[in-house]
Amino acid sequence: MTGKIETYAEFWPFYLGEHRKRATRLVHVAGTGVGVALFIVAVAACRFDILLMALAAGYGYAWLAHLFIEKNRPASFSYPAWSLRADFQMAWFWLTGRLEAELVRNNILT
Repeated sequence: MTGKIETYAEFWPFYLGEHRKRATRLVHVAGTGVGVALFIVAVAACRFDILLMALAAGYGYAWLAHLFIEKNRPASFSYPAWSLRADFQMAWFWLTGRLEAELVRNNILT
């Protein structure tokens, strides 16, 4: 992608392209799941320290996947809000069995 991305509709295919490797997507989904679970616990227990762990898990898993598996720069560095939304969208598509079709539809997998 050249230039600045202006809309989420433009960002989503870019985001998927930054997650071409299946292992990267699985680590992302795992991190999102752990992050959400810790967030729920943090809110239920009114524990700020667990909230910090939720953020560390959610982003940590993803960043490590980009560093060691995908070998690219996480989109969250440039587009933090859209990246968070896309993380949840990718996890939802994975959970509902629609991620592979979405990757094909966006010309990420053929």
